[in-house]
Amino acid sequence: MTRIFIAGIFHETHSFTPDITGLDRFTIHRGQQILARRGDASQLDGFLSVAEREGWELVPSAIYTGGASGIVDHAVFEQFWSEVKPVLERALAEGLDGIHLSLHGAMVTSECDDPEGELLARIRAVKGAENLPIFGVGDLHGTLTPRMGALSEGIVFYRECPHTDQFDSAVRSGELLARCLKTGVKPRHRVLVTPIVWPPTGTGTRDGPMRALEDAARRMEREVPGMLVVNVVGGYAFSDVPNAGVSFSVITEGSEESAREALHELAAIAWEMREGGIPKQYDLDEVVRNFRPGAKGPVLLVEPADNIGGGAPGDGTDVMRALLKYDIQGAGVVIADAEAVAALQRITIGQKMTLPIGGKGSPLDPGPVTLEVELVSRSDGTFELEDKHSHLVGSLGKIIHMGPSAVVRHKGLTILLTSRKMPPFDLGQWRSQGINPEELSMIGIKAAVGHRVAYGKIASAEFTVNTSGPCTSDITRLPYKRLRRPVFPLDSLSGDRVPEDMTA
Repeated sequence: MTRIFIAGIFHETHSFTPDITGLDRFTIHRGQQILARRGDASQLDGFLSVAEREGWELVPSAIYTGGASGIVDHAVFEQFWSEVKPVLERALAEGLDGIHLSLHGAMVTSECDDPEGELLARIRAVKGAENLPIFGVGDLHGTLTPRMGALSEGIVFYRECPHTDQFDSAVRSGELLARCLKTGVKPRHRVLVTPIVWPPTGTGTRDGPMRALEDAARRMEREVPGMLVVNVVGGYAFSDVPNAGVSFSVITEGSEESAREALHELAAIAWEMREGGIPKQYDLDEVVRNFRPGAKGPVLLVEPADNIGGGAPGDGTDVMRALLKYDIQGAGVVIADAEAVAALQRITIGQKMTLPIGGKGSPLDPGPVTLEVELVSRSDGTFELEDKHSHLVGSLGKIIHMGPSAVVRHKGLTILLTSRKMPPFDLGQWRSQGINPEELSMIGIKAAVGHRVAYGKIASAEFTVNTSGPCTSDITRLPYKRLRRPVFPLDSLSGDRVPEDMTA
């Protein structure tokens, strides 16, 4: 029977937030716990579905899953490897045919710029794994490095942003592994890193440069002989590492020449459209001041600077302040504030109390807003996703835990307070607390792009607004120290062609 080893480590690391991410911020599945995730619609489940179909015997080790937060303590990576290595060594001694990795791709530790590449190098260094086929799956917002390409037969990255295809991407990766095992032909994984860095708000695949790039990639897969997968990786601008930013890779059984041509064609498209990856943003005060009620569906105030999915604290107060300033009736915001939730335990439903809300997680925020609020409801913060293809499913599964939560009101503003920050990717977050989001007049959205699948169905209008926070779309304001230079838009780069010395 074909035996496949599986492991994974998943984290999106923000280099410009002060927090250090420790082991307690990861959900860990080991051994049979990994196999028990079959059917949960996650990224992992996509691979498990292929393994089930192929009749493989799986050797599960450990999968560490984190969200988006600050630099990861390197001890976490070493702890992960200390669990993975002995299971891999035993599996190799008993006979192993291949390896599959579940990754994000944008992890950074206190001692390593490229943990995914380091993981691949350590696997290759284990006796017996030098020539085994290694495939994996990663996030469109990962950092794709030449080292990752050189040490793997193929890593498949998501094609959609918002991410609705984590499961499908893992299926694609698993099918590549199956193809390799059946044919005996190992594809090559070639990587190109461009001189372009786009903020997350510029990496949506519905339109703009990412849409053009994805369309070109699918054409290449159809038309170029031997081209199995063409990856368009938008990158993660908030990781201060040498290879952050827009990159491409091809997984190919074809010629080296066709691989180079495909990569350089994609780089040329990205360069020509580079300005399109810098999104327009609106003045928050102006948008709220000019709001007029009456439209069918809420107006979305999207603040990527406090993008929870990008590693921001999710407790920024700018949007809340604007809604209060102009006394917008029927508006709603979600604020991650465990201290406020805990303080509300002292009163009963319907009572009022004065407490500071938000503004605690980032020195860029003006600080907490002290309000007298009425307690509307309390809950344990657990809900089931309405959209089983939500980006959240890929890493967390169908059941979401926001931690103890509370709904409060101040005048016309409804505030959902959660103990854990949760990206606003599913309307079930509101409905689980007894609130119909369709009935809100304006909603503050702490995201960049990932909210659009859920909220786009109900919104009457959407404005990406300027606010304070660590996930700013104006990345020229970030204090990069390790990023390769020069890159657009941080440096003055001109011309119609991609700078040749930046494409190898």
